[in-house]
Amino acid sequence: KKRAHGTEAIKSHILAARTISSIVRSSLGPRGLDKILISPDGDITVTNDGATIMGQMEISNHIAKLLVSLSQSQDAEIGDGTTGVVVLAGALLEQASELIDKGIHPIRIADGYDAACEVAVKELDAISDSIPFSRDSTENLKKVAKTSLGSKIVSKAHDQFANMAVDAVLSVADLERKDVDFELIKVDGKVGGALEDSLLVNGVIIDKDFSHPQMPSQVQDAKLAILTCAFEPPKPKTKHKLDITSVEEFRELQKYEQDKFAEMIAQIKDTGANVVICQWGFDDEANHLLLTNNLPAVRWVGGPEIELIAIATNGRIVPRFEDLSAAKLGTAGTVREKTFGTTREKMLVIEDCANSRAVTCFLRGSNKMIIDEAKRSLHDALCVVRNLVVDNRIVYGGGAAEIACSLAVEREAVKETGLEQYPMRAFADALDSVPMALAENSGLSPIEEVSELKARQGRGEGRGRLGVDCMQTGSN
Repeated sequence: KKRAHGTEAIKSHILAARTISSIVRSSLGPRGLDKILISPDGDITVTNDGATIMGQMEISNHIAKLLVSLSQSQDAEIGDGTTGVVVLAGALLEQASELIDKGIHPIRIADGYDAACEVAVKELDAISDSIPFSRDSTENLKKVAKTSLGSKIVSKAHDQFANMAVDAVLSVADLERKDVDFELIKVDGKVGGALEDSLLVNGVIIDKDFSHPQMPSQVQDAKLAILTCAFEPPKPKTKHKLDITSVEEFRELQKYEQDKFAEMIAQIKDTGANVVICQWGFDDEANHLLLTNNLPAVRWVGGPEIELIAIATNGRIVPRFEDLSAAKLGTAGTVREKTFGTTREKMLVIEDCANSRAVTCFLRGSNKMIIDEAKRSLHDALCVVRNLVVDNRIVYGGGAAEIACSLAVEREAVKETGLEQYPMRAFADALDSVPMALAENSGLSPIEEVSELKARQGRGEGRGRLGVDCMQTGSN
């Protein structure tokens, strides 16, 4: 096996990074294209989310893996802009490759890039605008959410999803502390209907229905008993064998079970509960007894949903039946079954909860692929709105900020007398790769478009506000 070192190794690393960057480059911006990804077991994903595309690639090169982790950390920390960071990183390495060919040492290139980066960050601070918003005036937040959603599959229900993202974040946000608790936002989906049928529910939706079809489909002023213990007669702790020799003995056993169930149901009713949420199942006999006692119940509810219901209704999860008391019940305005589409599938909606901060974004779509992509798109929009709640500064899109930073770095590079000016100029050229990619994906001439914008911004026209007109609306 041949070992590469020195310039040869650096070149092969840069080539790997450029290859990854060129793959996602075509999905940048509102006119960017989606990618179809096929997993080894044949699952198909259609997406233009940079982190998803790169997360599903089978990559062996270690430098390429670093770019994947760059994209994923951007997704985890910021939530959006996952494609842009990879395009920029690829362009920086491409420029560095040319400098290495000229004989400049990698350490000098890195130092020059650091100096240029400081200039660019200062310029971003200078051109950023603070946007005012409050719970009553959310127009600015919606505009920013729309920018995030513009390149996604949900852009045909643009306003609706932007409103959903803003309302969801504001309902769980603490604006004084600038804090947003994402744990309280659940994003769920159900195949069927159109994207426009998606809705925001102030409460929790779970993919279950009441355990018996004759139970009432709606309960007002619900008091919920949330059980994680089994709803069945107590079992002996040791191994045992029961010999039944006659019908009477079998009937006695059956009666004992029935009495135990009746006792448990009476205990639930004594606490004042009128809905039972159970993590485990119960048999048909118990189900029938619950029905005759007019106590609607839901069985086989998953752990995460149980936790969400407890948070939303201010209830306590009861692990042992003996611990059930009125103080541990959750409260909700309505618990109702909602039926969907021609298949009449049912889901349970728990709304107007005691803790009104818990919300569910419920998405619809014609197939699973669309719903998965809508979830990713909405996640990006939620993150963007969250970031604005934490820090309400914005820069302008269409590559306007990158062009302004590029010009600022070029101005500083001219003042440098040493070798640093070359890496700084290279950094400025790399920043141009973002507006170039936007122009290219929008079917415009990238070089003409970017040089015109740089000339106009250079003349002091709309500093940091002139970007590529991707949607050809006639204004930059």
